[in-house]
This record gives sequence, structure tokens and C-alpha cells, in this order.
Amino acid sequence: MKIRFGYVANALGLWNASPSKSLTFSRFSALPKNERLDKLKEVTAQNLQHTKRILHYNIAHEIELYRFSSSLVPLATHPEVLWDYITPFKNEWEELGQLIHQFQMRPSFHPNQFTLFTSPKVEVTQNAVKDMEFHYSMLQAMNALERGLINIHIGGAYGDKRVTLERFHHNLKSLPYEIKKVMTLENDDKTYDVKETLEACEKENIPMILDYHHYMANKGEVDLAYYLSRIFKTWEARNMVPKVHISSPKAENAFRSHADFVSLEFVLPFFKIAKERNQDFDVMIEAKQKDKAMLKLVEDIGAIRGVKRISSSVVEW
Repeated sequence: MKIRFGYVANALGLWNASPSKSLTFSRFSALPKNERLDKLKEVTAQNLQHTKRILHYNIAHEIELYRFSSSLVPLATHPEVLWDYITPFKNEWEELGQLIHQFQMRPSFHPNQFTLFTSPKVEVTQNAVKDMEFHYSMLQAMNALERGLINIHIGGAYGDKRVTLERFHHNLKSLPYEIKKVMTLENDDKTYDVKETLEACEKENIPMILDYHHYMANKGEVDLAYYLSRIFKTWEARNMVPKVHISSPKAENAFRSHADFVSLEFVLPFFKIAKERNQDFDVMIEAKQKDKAMLKLVEDIGAIRGVKRISSSVVEW
């Protein structure tokens, strides 16, 4: 069983490499009109440059799994801005894509919690489609659609889970088919547990990302050992290695918050369950210390008897 590890957005091992430099709408609006587009391009250029640095850092550290920042392009979906962020940076997007292909990376995006298809408000669904289109366009610009993923949560319950799930399936029809093909769903820590998320994925033929920390915070009546094979099976439609999210609680009284690093004691039960399936899978580390937390966990797991460390970010169990 081969397990690859990756991390989210910012490489803390690099100095000043944030790919999420922002430009608020109020600051944008305060600029003279003839300077606004230049400022958008300036911030975007900086984020893309830092992203390139991060990919080279990942290559040097043999890290194949990486989640891009959703804040690469400031004000990309703001209804009063809506600018062309692809054409001026065609070469930069293509360069990122070339690195992804040359070094066999697995890229992904995770839009924010407002990108959901459960709301009774039409405008919320419309905005969700726009945000998914934005993330899709970045994968497309990098020629990374075959490798890429856009992961979201189902959303809120709005007082009635059954009705809301029906609305989710209905609203999802608003999403263009080609975007749905690169979409995944993840169980959350408060509302939709593993069973509910899995059933939605199976109905829509969408791969499911298991978030183990969320599972521990929102178990419901679910026995993970029973459901893991079904979760992994949802990836067969895309012929992809299953993907899992791993983190651990910040504290007992802040259980849902992510800690700086990942507690091996907290996540080891999951890896033992997965070992019984003996199937390759990828792990995205969602810890505050980003790449540092990922490298530390790989080191900790690599020290377990019977585990063979293959590279900086890959183990064989």
C-alpha cells in the first residue's frame, strides 16, 4: 500500500512565498480607474510567481500532492469586477501546467464554505456555479483537468436534511457537466457525516474525499471500517487513486480547529483501518504548519515498524 502526502497552498519552508496576496474591493474601488486593472495584474502576477516557487520547492522535496490557493486571483468572481485573468498570464499558467505534467503532480482546489448547492436562494447557487467555473478555468489554463480536482462540502441543512439533500441534487444540475467531472465532495465536521456524503456521491457519481478529522468530530452512527471500501470505490469512475484529508484537533476544547502539526496518535487508527484495505491512496495534510507538518508526519509514520519510506513524501505500508 503506497501513500503519498501533500499540503495546502503555502510552503512555510520558503521565505515570503504566499500565493494568496489579496486586494479588497474597497481598496480596488478607491484606486483611480486607470490604475485598477494594473493593480489586479500586479497582485496576480505576484501570486503566480510565488506559486511557481512553491512548485519548484515541491519538486525539490519530492512532493507530488499540492492544493493550490483559491486566492490566486483577486476579485476574480466579484460581480463589479469580472476581469480576464487568463489571457494576460497565459505563459505563467502554462508554465505551472508544464511543471505539473513533467513531475507528475496531483493538483487540487478547495473553494470556500460559501460555494454550496444546498441553499434555497437562487443567487447562492448561481454564485456557487461562478466560483466553480473560476476554479475550473484555472485548472484548464494549466492544462491540468485530467489530474485536477475541485473539492467542496455539501453545505448546510437548513432545518431539514432530507429536503435539503433533494435540493442539493436539483441545484447541482446547474453546474456544467465538464466541471462536475472534476468535482469531489467531502464529509464535514458538523452537518453531513460520512454516510450522508457517500450516498450523495454515489447518487451523483462523484468521488468522495474522506476527511478523518471531520469524521471524528461528526461520526453519526458510522463505522468507518465498514464504509471505507465504498468511499474508495467512488474514485473508480475517474480512474484515480483515492484521496483523504488528515489533520488533528488543536485542543480538546477546540476539537474542530486544526492543530499546527498532525498527531500520529490521533490519525494512526485511520491508517490501521486503511491498511486492512491494502489500497494505494493520497493524503492531503490540513495543518497550520503546512509543508512542515506534512514532512513531520511522514517522518513519524516512516519510523513505524513495517513501514518503508520511499521518498520525502511517500511511504509504503
